[in-house]
Amino acid sequence: MTPDQSRPGLRDRKKRQTRAALSAAALRLVAERGLDQVTVEEISEAAEVSARTFFNYFPSKDEALLGDQPTECEVLAARIVAAPPELSAFDALRLAFDDVVEAVEADREVWLLRLRVIAANPSLLPRLISGNAETEQVIVAAVAARLGVDPCHGHPTLVTTVAGAVFRTALMQWVERPDTTTLRELTAEAFAAVAAGLPDPYASA
Repeated sequence: MTPDQSRPGLRDRKKRQTRAALSAAALRLVAERGLDQVTVEEISEAAEVSARTFFNYFPSKDEALLGDQPTECEVLAARIVAAPPELSAFDALRLAFDDVVEAVEADREVWLLRLRVIAANPSLLPRLISGNAETEQVIVAAVAARLGVDPCHGHPTLVTTVAGAVFRTALMQWVERPDTTTLRELTAEAFAAVAAGLPDPYASA
């Protein structure tokens, strides 16, 4: 491989590193000072880049805090379609979320900090939900393709919404006790509880 051929890969790695550094700096500063007490200029300085460079990666401070989806939605959709045919749509989603769990746990400290910042700053929730809505539309289409129904059919949307709520619940539980359990365990428990019809855990046998 010639030096010219290797450059695009190097440039891509540097871009990913810069984006990650900006997101990490934003999370750290906001966790320390609060959302309204941190500027784009301070985030850029902490990441050792210019404010102009910041805006090459993120349109706003909030977007830097929220970062990227842990797994590309197209990858998640492909996993749903390719899941074993004997699985229900809900179980196919559960299996596909394994990739998301793995990606989040691989970047554990950043994600724990991000979730704590979001919990402490409810104004970030609309942006988080908006981003998730775009991802959900891709997943709905994948579930519909798996079932052979129109994406406008209610079932793919219902399954996708429930699975998303299950995963978000597991995430927030993980934030509360990250040292006593894993996100994988919490996600598995949450999906199993829904699949079992949400039995009351304190009900007598």
